[in-house]
Amino acid sequence: MLIHPDFNPIALQLGPIKVHWYGIMYLLGFITFWLLAQKRLKDQPYARQGWTSRDIEDLLFAGVLGVILGGRTGYVLFYQPDYYFTHPAQIVAVWDGGMSFHGGLLGVMVAAYWFARTRRYSWLQIMDFVAPLIPPGLAFGRIGNFINGELWGRAAPAWWPGAMIYPESGSMVPRFPSELYEMFLEGVVLFTVLWWLSRKERPRGFIAGCFALGYGLARFTAEFFRQPDAFLGYLWFHLTMGQLLSIPLILLGSLMIWWSLRRRDRLAAQGQSAA
Repeated sequence: MLIHPDFNPIALQLGPIKVHWYGIMYLLGFITFWLLAQKRLKDQPYARQGWTSRDIEDLLFAGVLGVILGGRTGYVLFYQPDYYFTHPAQIVAVWDGGMSFHGGLLGVMVAAYWFARTRRYSWLQIMDFVAPLIPPGLAFGRIGNFINGELWGRAAPAWWPGAMIYPESGSMVPRFPSELYEMFLEGVVLFTVLWWLSRKERPRGFIAGCFALGYGLARFTAEFFRQPDAFLGYLWFHLTMGQLLSIPLILLGSLMIWWSLRRRDRLAAQGQSAA
């Protein structure tokens, strides 16, 4: 039986300055975003449309703010509103943990809207561009969760391959290493699919829709292995908060894919009629 390693969440300490592994994972996610964005800029039609490396840098800066502000706000509103509204000073204490992907995604969408307005680009074009660049950051984030020994899985059968004991959970019950499952589904699989799809020019909104649908399905599935937050437990229909928040993403992604393909066919029909 595997036992979760006793990692030190602090990677480096210089006097009073502590560098946490989780922070390093965020940094690696942003660096990977920038590197992949540069490659995507060269391989896709964005450069022909006037995009530059400066645009990528400004978009990354806006995205970082969106992830941090949106992720924290989402966690406060979606997960522990009662606690934070009675302890408002703790809202800014992001170093104590507490970030929501769904909130971070909303933050990125707002940042993309601001970027689109200031550059006179289409908002959907921005979302199509960034969609394949997000999964690696999600993978790094889940590695950070695993190092911290948090967000462990539900109790697993003793025969389950890779079942792991998390002493941090307060029990010696074998559990699913759900952080690693999420890293694989939300990070590796989703990135592979989106990067492959984005190698060819697609209808506007299609890639963004595939991201929303793909992440929603990956998160909804992984949550069956993840232990619900103790302060929330199971909610409607015995689903977790992560699953409930993923349902709108699945519906939105499906709608966006349908709309983009329908719009492509309509534009193609109009072009034939004009000819």
